[in-house]
Amino acid sequence: MSSIFSRIVAGEIPCHKVAENDEFFAFLDINPIADGHTLVIPKKEIDYLFDIESEMLGRMMQFAQTVAHALKLAVPCERIGVAVIGLEVPHAHIHLVPISQMSDISFEKPKLKKTQEELARTATLIRAQL
Repeated sequence: MSSIFSRIVAGEIPCHKVAENDEFFAFLDINPIADGHTLVIPKKEIDYLFDIESEMLGRMMQFAQTVAHALKLAVPCERIGVAVIGLEVPHAHIHLVPISQMSDISFEKPKLKKTQEELARTATLIRAQL
């Protein structure tokens, strides 16, 4: 069975897309811990980040870097934090989280409640910086 992320890439489940190329896809987390919280995934369904072939993983990080630069311009923050947890969805993914202090990237804090309109507006702001 396809992961929820593969279904998002296939267009079966809607998302707020930020960026895409032939190999990778970036979209807003629907349960963000910060405004602009973005997920970067390979389009190929691979469960664990460190199972990704080395050259592809390098390209994924370059893609994430491009998205992170745009995210930082679009959402006020000091830096873009990076997290790889890998337990929530069986599809490799990188969390890009706008942060201004260490506690901003805590996955134990309550998730933000964003409307679809707010998420769409944030995705538009990020895409405008690419």
